[in-house]
Amino acid sequence: MAKKSFAELISSPGMPVLVDFYADWCGPCKTMAPILQQVAAQHEGKLKVIKVDVDRNPAAAQQYRVQGIPTLILFHKGQQVWRQSGVVPATQLTQAVQAYL
Repeated sequence: MAKKSFAELISSPGMPVLVDFYADWCGPCKTMAPILQQVAAQHEGKLKVIKVDVDRNPAAAQQYRVQGIPTLILFHKGQQVWRQSGVVPATQLTQAVQAYL
């Protein structure tokens, strides 16, 4: 099975895709992980969540000008529709996602 390109991953038909740009050594990223799991579980089957390690995927991070981590970017039909850096509370994240479900 061929590895999907980043562009293919974010243009998931019919559902928004939330991308978490993170790094293993990043403290706030570790804080964000359970929040992301909670939001993903709440929207199971309606939202796709992808984690992108900026150390292993510098090209993707550079393409979206990710300067601080964690950076969350919500894509809908392949287009960036929402973006936030830093730790985002579950309620704020849910509100951002809700608009595109």
